[in-house]
Amino acid sequence: MLNKHCNVGIAVAVLLPLFVPNAVRQAKADTNQTPYPAMAPLNQYLMPDESSEVGLARSAAPKSISDEAEVLVLGRDGYKTAVKGRNDFVCLVLRSWTAGSDDPDFWNPKIRSPICLNAPAARTYLAIMLMRTKLALAGKSKKEIFETISVALDKKELPAMESGAMCYMMSKQQYLSDRDQCWHPHLMFFVPQAAPESWGANLSGSPIVAADDPEDRMTIFLVPVGHWSDGTAAPLFTD
Repeated sequence: MLNKHCNVGIAVAVLLPLFVPNAVRQAKADTNQTPYPAMAPLNQYLMPDESSEVGLARSAAPKSISDEAEVLVLGRDGYKTAVKGRNDFVCLVLRSWTAGSDDPDFWNPKIRSPICLNAPAARTYLAIMLMRTKLALAGKSKKEIFETISVALDKKELPAMESGAMCYMMSKQQYLSDRDQCWHPHLMFFVPQAAPESWGANLSGSPIVAADDPEDRMTIFLVPVGHWSDGTAAPLFTD
């Protein structure tokens, strides 16, 4: 049965911003309109216990992948390794500050986004997310976070996206935004900025969705899949 919090019928353009910063939104909101204008107390972003976060992180991918993966959990100083991996995947639960700067849920403490990254994504995409997390937990403003990331990319202190970087996001338990809560199970592929049409993305009838992420200097391609990580069927994806 579909998780009661999932509403996969919501338009893709509304759902993308949590994962794909700066994707086009149907409803635009500035900082004066969002209910989350600043970071909430840190406790609201933390999960009650480590085992719960490990389980949620692993729900991002099929057990054949996530049971052998390294698992990170969020602490007061950033992410730490809770489980050492036996394959090349890394699973964790992203928080709201991994969204784009214009996303009204950027500081939403309810956001929980389970994700399992392959090795190229763990070496590249994850490095950006970990830096964002460190900056957020250090009390930096949204503006300071994105300025610091931009400088780090300019100085090559953060790695360029590797070929083959991808992840699984197939958890029924994800909470992506107050408006949408969760989306269709999907894979994501991270590439240096590219034209959507090079993948046949965003075209009528195409199963591939793409959005540009200029802040992190990449394009993210999303490919919906037909089942959740626990093997249960998901509704058919339609554009």
